[in-house]
Amino acid sequence: MEIIRHNEETLRTALISNHKDVIEQYQKFSPRVKRLLEDAFRPDGTLFKPIELHSKSDWILSHPEAKQDFYTFYSSPHRKAPIPGKNIIYIQTIGSFGDSEATTETYILWLKEYCEAFFYGLKVKFLDPVSVSQTGCVFRINAYSQNLQIHSGSILKYLKKKKPKDAFCIVGITMIDLYPEDSWNFVFGQASLTEGMGVFSFARYDDDFYTTNYKGRLKEKKLAPDNYSVFDGYYTPPITSKLLLRSCKALLKWIEEDSGSEFLVRTMLVPLKPMEAFKEWKEWLLQCLHLLEE
Repeated sequence: MEIIRHNEETLRTALISNHKDVIEQYQKFSPRVKRLLEDAFRPDGTLFKPIELHSKSDWILSHPEAKQDFYTFYSSPHRKAPIPGKNIIYIQTIGSFGDSEATTETYILWLKEYCEAFFYGLKVKFLDPVSVSQTGCVFRINAYSQNLQIHSGSILKYLKKKKPKDAFCIVGITMIDLYPEDSWNFVFGQASLTEGMGVFSFARYDDDFYTTNYKGRLKEKKLAPDNYSVFDGYYTPPITSKLLLRSCKALLKWIEEDSGSEFLVRTMLVPLKPMEAFKEWKEWLLQCLHLLEE
């Protein structure tokens, strides 16, 4: 196992950047704002904890990416930002969630509130739930794990047709496993950055998914391509607190990637220059400190 632990200098450079204007802006912050921000610079702080890599197949090791500081990120021409008239995150549930209607409603409410808190300034709306058959997607039984899987590309085509005109992005979520191609074993999610849409599965966040106790395995080897009845009553993992937390965190990550690069959410839905963004975040932090003091 490998542990990535960045030192203070690396974290400071990443967050403040080496850009002169950003450094000067940071120096103008009051001591109490700096005290709050500087927790991010400490290797033992709570904001950027060490990352554990368990094998060479971990994403960070198998998909090397160029380093990026705040200024580079914010100045990227590929970064997608919400604008007036396109500032709503739409979420489409596909298939069943939870073992009862009450459980499903609670789960959906948590996801919605979690997203709205994180993507502050954006609205989050859930579209009416749809069954797998309504999407007309391709599906299969995984030859190795014997669980049902739906084709992620098919779902993206469906979402493209349903995407509202005022959408910042549209995200499909499901408790059914996904696969992108016949040659692939599975995929957690798939997104189209240019179209602002993605589909993601929470199936493998179930504690029992990789055990012999998993109830989603089927005895059948093959299915008729239009036999959607197999999804009727198909196993849905119980909504535990752990599964809910994993789902919330995963949904945020997927939406960030779906947006065409991890965008910095802002309270104003107009393009800002990096210096203006710094000033705005300062005002937001001051409001947080004021609330804490009260």
